[in-house]
Amino acid sequence: MWLLRQPCLAGFLLQVLERGVPQSQAEADSGGLGTGRAGMRPMPWSACSGFAVYCRLCHIITCRCKENLENIRVTLDLSLNYRLQREEEEAFASSQSSQGAQSLTFSKFEEKKTNEKTRKVTTVKKFFSASSRVGAKKEIQEAKAPSPSINRQTSIETDRVSKEFIEFLKTFHKTGQEIYKQTKLFLEAMHYKRDLSIEEQSECTQDFYQNVAERMQTRGKVPPERVEKIMDQIEKYIMTRLYKYVFCPETTDDEKKDLAIQKRIRALHWVTPQMLCVPVNEEIPEVSDMVVKAITDIIEMDSKRVPRDKLACITKCSKHIFNAIKITKNEPASADDFLPTLIYIVLKGNPPRLQSNIQYITRFCNPSRLMTGEDGYYFTNLCCAVAFIEKLDAQSLNLSQEDFDRYMSGQTSPRKQESENWSPDACLGVKQMYKNLDLLSQLNERQERIMNEAKKLEKDLIDWTDGIAKEVQDIVEKYPLEIRPPNQSVAAIDSENVENDKLPPPLQPQVYAG
Repeated sequence: MWLLRQPCLAGFLLQVLERGVPQSQAEADSGGLGTGRAGMRPMPWSACSGFAVYCRLCHIITCRCKENLENIRVTLDLSLNYRLQREEEEAFASSQSSQGAQSLTFSKFEEKKTNEKTRKVTTVKKFFSASSRVGAKKEIQEAKAPSPSINRQTSIETDRVSKEFIEFLKTFHKTGQEIYKQTKLFLEAMHYKRDLSIEEQSECTQDFYQNVAERMQTRGKVPPERVEKIMDQIEKYIMTRLYKYVFCPETTDDEKKDLAIQKRIRALHWVTPQMLCVPVNEEIPEVSDMVVKAITDIIEMDSKRVPRDKLACITKCSKHIFNAIKITKNEPASADDFLPTLIYIVLKGNPPRLQSNIQYITRFCNPSRLMTGEDGYYFTNLCCAVAFIEKLDAQSLNLSQEDFDRYMSGQTSPRKQESENWSPDACLGVKQMYKNLDLLSQLNERQERIMNEAKKLEKDLIDWTDGIAKEVQDIVEKYPLEIRPPNQSVAAIDSENVENDKLPPPLQPQVYAG
């Protein structure tokens, strides 16, 4: 391995051992060892007393015999070490003359390299130690934590919201300072209340909203419209900081409900607008665009962190639904048309973490926004739509239970009620003929299903009759019927009375005149 550190010495020595040595130093300087045996003097190792080795990089000439080959290796090592030491001294001298930036960078690099090596050794030792299982658990917990990019994005958003909140409060002077102080105290208090249940944390947040609003109206004499704006900013500030702790916490079953509603919506993928009586015609391009925008808005709700922003997504979705209904019917939409369409949009979009978002808005949104205004109205309709989807059955869709079960199990899918894509020149009689054939095929399927059920019912009745007859026969055999002669007539009550003639006559009724 020592030859690899100096390629010129290794190549030269190998050629010397194979071909011989150069006849002079000039030959070595001019072309090394040459390309052939011309100018070379072969040295038979058994006959000569020594040979000369010359390196023009190290400027060292060595003359030894074959028996002193080990000394040649030592000499070459010494020359290599000397050259490396000289280069290091020159590099050190040049680094001292400079500003020291390169030396500092190199020292940091060496320190980083040493730390990395120490970390690797420690990791390997821990891996083979008895506490490796504990380390594995820690790694699993670290894997569950959010990635650094997400944390960085969250920190940037939090800083941005904090700056906006401070700039907003500067316009209120003393009142703004008091609001900022109360908000900071509330966040510090919530930091120590993370062990409480989510319902208790929700109560604390709602109480804080109410106290701040009342204090601004009574002490600060702030107008109601400005109070609403301030409360929106307070909600945005505190919920941006508390979002990762109170949204879908592990202590609740929100995640379980999310998975259940997603599975339910996937199972209802076959539901058509006609089954829900949705007054929307997606064949109209404008209506189709409105439906896509509504689905986008309801899905975007999960990406927001502030309850007010989530409500804004629901409101935009609802307005797109009203526009789609208005374009289809050429008249303003009603509430009876809105709710079925909202249910259809939820089924078609299948928003992520739907239950968690609803619970989060209910727990931590400003109560005045939920109780009044269009945001609260649309949010209430969304909750009704989710409840309807959870309890959706055959009767809700005007279907038979058999068809509903077959659709839910995936055995078949409902036929589209729209006519097939006929050309404009197609004959109406042909269209009607195909429609009648379709109806006949459906009737045939129903007839076969009824016949199968009738045969099954007949078989069940026969089995039931045979079972009853067998049970009766078993009872008769177990308890046989015995027919006994009739009993003798019962004798008179006074037949055994010997002194019957001595009895007084029966009493006769007497009438008294009053």
